[in-house]
Amino acid sequence: MSQQSFNAGQTRGHAQEKAEQWTESAKQTAQSACDKTADVALSARDKTDNLKQSTQSKSADASHSTRESAQHGQEQTAGFLGQTGESVKNMAQGAFDGVKNSLGMNEKK
Repeated sequence: MSQQSFNAGQTRGHAQEKAEQWTESAKQTAQSACDKTADVALSARDKTDNLKQSTQSKSADASHSTRESAQHGQEQTAGFLGQTGESVKNMAQGAFDGVKNSLGMNEKK
């Protein structure tokens, strides 16, 4: 019986040792998964921040470009309207002078 008790004790010891090894291995695997998850989350946050900054920068650049384009358009419009106004004024003056000439009112005495 003592041999059976010895063998049972040995088997129990081996089983307990294996259970402790598996438990430690499971703990290490869980910790590794936790670390990897934290790394992925940190990387995702960094990428999100970079994308946000890039989007804001592009938006600011586009806004600035649009503002410059609008200002340039206003300047061109003002120049065109100024030239058109001057042309209309000259045509009106020419028509007025033509009417005066045809009526004989433009003769200098």
